[in-house]
Amino acid sequence: MEGSADTEEPPLLPLALSRFHISEEFGFLLPDPLTELPAPYSPWMDIARELPQLITSHQLRSRVHQMPQLSPQQLRGREELHLAHLVLSFITMGYVWQEGEEGTVQVLPRNLAVPFWEVSQALGLPPILSHADFVLANWRRKDPNGPLEIENLDTIITLPGGESLRGFILVTLLVEKAAVPGIKATTQALGATLQGDEESLHRALEELAGAIEAMREALRRMHDYVDPEIFYSVIRIFLSGWKDNPAMAHGLIYEGVSPEPLAFSGGSAAQSTVLHAFDELLGICHRQDCAAFLRRMREYMPPPHRAFVEQIRSAVSPRHLVLSSGDSRLRAAFNRCVSALAEFRSYHITIVTKYIAVAAAKAKARRAEPSARAGPAAGKPPSALEDKGTGGSHIFSFLKSIRDTTREGMISA
Repeated sequence: MEGSADTEEPPLLPLALSRFHISEEFGFLLPDPLTELPAPYSPWMDIARELPQLITSHQLRSRVHQMPQLSPQQLRGREELHLAHLVLSFITMGYVWQEGEEGTVQVLPRNLAVPFWEVSQALGLPPILSHADFVLANWRRKDPNGPLEIENLDTIITLPGGESLRGFILVTLLVEKAAVPGIKATTQALGATLQGDEESLHRALEELAGAIEAMREALRRMHDYVDPEIFYSVIRIFLSGWKDNPAMAHGLIYEGVSPEPLAFSGGSAAQSTVLHAFDELLGICHRQDCAAFLRRMREYMPPPHRAFVEQIRSAVSPRHLVLSSGDSRLRAAFNRCVSALAEFRSYHITIVTKYIAVAAAKAKARRAEPSARAGPAAGKPPSALEDKGTGGSHIFSFLKSIRDTTREGMISA
């Protein structure tokens, strides 16, 4: 089993994206992920292919109990490990949440827990579904030669939620894809700063601002592809973790790994490397509690991506060159980046309001009705996370705080 983390320290500059497993074409997305594991792992793939049906028919847990315990030792290379992690993380979320928040389990069985732990260790990822699985490694083109557009894309593994889940994953993927020119501009901006090249820095900042604006446009498509009621009542619980979640206050025992329960956060947009990188580049400083949460979310990123963010953090921020130059054109370009980032975060709040706050209010009203049904398959919405994100943060205070501190990063004349 081959791990993926680079042991060599990459040079400070230039930041060669490939050294951090970042693609010139796809950014933080795994380029054209594998869709099949080697034959010995067909018991995992067979279950993963049937997950929505197995969960809605309440048969997943019994299928997992019959699953042979496989060793990941025959997995070769980063792509096979990422697909194995994707498959095992989806099976784990289905296993834990099959019966909703009132029917959780305390133990993940050995035949699932041990290989999931071993694959996670090899990749440097936690043994839970994260953004790195859910979005970055969970896509394929319908036509291999066709464009990276939503009509030509599909997920590799899915959960209950049908077209809305597919839309949620793929729109998020398109936001990641829209960020790619900004990721390249980030390395150019750092190089220009080091060399004191104001013209090159101006070009890089304009490129970055355009990319952030394109990310917001991509995010708008969430309205076209994701039904708020299905997202809130069906999908969201399967993204929930066992840290800071009242429904699983004691965590989860990974049988054969640890006798004590382990606690991990659920999938969260805060696990996307993109905005962490842009924050560090622009010198955005978040308030202590929010900064601590964001730092913790970095533990859910692939280690090379985390190292990229840390490398930007340790470099000289372009902000210093903008301030020292006194060039109003350079300042305007820098402020356009900060403004675009704040606007993106404002728009994210709009999305979260629709898909969580409004949907939660409707779900609460429905729960009060005498005909309320049971189980996630029937669409009984979770109540434990009504005011929290799936990562465990108090969602609105967190999102508004990071939006406001982003705005404070503007440089005044």
